[in-house]
Amino acid sequence: MMIGVGLTLPAQNLNVFNARRASFKCQKSPLNPTSRRHVSSTSSTELTRETLSNLEKLLQKSNQPDPERVVKTSTSNGLIETKGKGLLEGLNLSRIWPEMKAAEEMSPRHLNRLQRLLSKTMEYSPRNNLGSRWREYHGCNDWSGLLDPLDENLRREVVRYGEFVQAAYHGFHSNPAMSTDEAPLPRHVALPDRSYKVTKSLYTTSSVGLPKWVDDVAPDLGWMTQRSSWIGYVAVCDDKREIHRMGRRDIVIALRGTATCMEWAENFRAQLDQIPESDDPTQRVERGFLSLHKTRGAHVPSLAESVVEEVQRLIEMYKGEPLSITITGHSLGAALSLLVSDEISSCTPHVPPVAVFSFGGPRVGNKGFVERLNKKNVKVLRIVNNQDLITKVPGVFIGEKAQQQQKEDNPWTYSHVGTELRVDTKMSPYLKPNVDIACCHDLEAYLHLVDGYLSSKCPFRSNAKRSLAKLLHDQGSNVKQLYTHKALSLNLERDRFSFPMPSCLPSPSQ
Repeated sequence: MMIGVGLTLPAQNLNVFNARRASFKCQKSPLNPTSRRHVSSTSSTELTRETLSNLEKLLQKSNQPDPERVVKTSTSNGLIETKGKGLLEGLNLSRIWPEMKAAEEMSPRHLNRLQRLLSKTMEYSPRNNLGSRWREYHGCNDWSGLLDPLDENLRREVVRYGEFVQAAYHGFHSNPAMSTDEAPLPRHVALPDRSYKVTKSLYTTSSVGLPKWVDDVAPDLGWMTQRSSWIGYVAVCDDKREIHRMGRRDIVIALRGTATCMEWAENFRAQLDQIPESDDPTQRVERGFLSLHKTRGAHVPSLAESVVEEVQRLIEMYKGEPLSITITGHSLGAALSLLVSDEISSCTPHVPPVAVFSFGGPRVGNKGFVERLNKKNVKVLRIVNNQDLITKVPGVFIGEKAQQQQKEDNPWTYSHVGTELRVDTKMSPYLKPNVDIACCHDLEAYLHLVDGYLSSKCPFRSNAKRSLAKLLHDQGSNVKQLYTHKALSLNLERDRFSFPMPSCLPSPSQ
């Protein structure tokens, strides 16, 4: 296949480009003088055409000395060869265009990388054998030494648990309605990891109802006004190779965020109530979260009852094996995860290690509640986005700083629980710096930021693995136009990003 310059550049600019190209001196690569790269794929035509077009624009703007040189020849079979560095690297474009940042491979002009990131094909960071260190990654030392810089194994585990929550969202929205006349049927959940199997569905019920006039004014709201809703599931690892990799059999409890009007109504019931099982009146949690956790439905048990019953059953079933319980949730699900962890941490005499991985979670209780979880040895890793307002409520006006300034602890002041992993939307080279509130709280945006997070002092890592396809689909208006335009130039039309959850992703042990 012969890719001629005349086919790539406009006719009026052809002489200019040829004159510039002829002035380049020959230079071998200082790293490997004999290295050769071939453009052999038919799909590379558009890539080369776009690259040369960008190159022409840059050369026309340049008023600086000629850059480093490369040699470009045509072989007998019509292939273009470049000796030494690649075309863009060899030209050292940072000298021609001073505004270019150091991380050139993060640039939208790095078309091969961008095309891979925009692919819907899942690609993961390495999933190494955790073996004897599994307790450390599960939080036995509060993740000390693993967060800054972020350990690659912990990064993958955090993203993995976030994907369990995405499966809970998908499971709900695929069939949100519940019958008011009979118990719900078993629900299929497409898990992100086929080494796990779902063992139980979980439901929440609101203790409040909408006024009757709401049904009269808007009778077609349907599931948005139902009191009971599917909130998540319990799953257990059932693959021997994955159990060996993780060093134990893992029980996962995944909870989605707010979806119905009743759940929103409960979110705003921000009074602090005493925990029913506690004799200490200073141990308090938010009334709305407690209501969703403890209220029974007409045909479903409460979330607290379901979780305790299923965890006790699984602990008995796998007695004698090393077990762990991991609770993960986003937004409302993150808040309920803390209440669930409190519930199951004392449900049997010998409870396995309990850890919570929460994404974008609000405050749940006061300092007494924090101390209660600490005494029960519940480990909590909160993933927080700097720009996410949800993580600052309830108690936005009286938070931890105000409490620290008081001589005595205030039982009516909210406090966060656990260890914090803080990410920042502004660190992503793909998202706009002024993204909207919804994007700052979006779960896919959280996983994108965690996958790219390196440390508090370093930018977004250049070898991030997570695909941008779902992020572009969910938050396209918040992605920089350079990338949305480049996606179109790569013929990645937006309708291709109808990102359905695959029925099952490859097992990490295969």
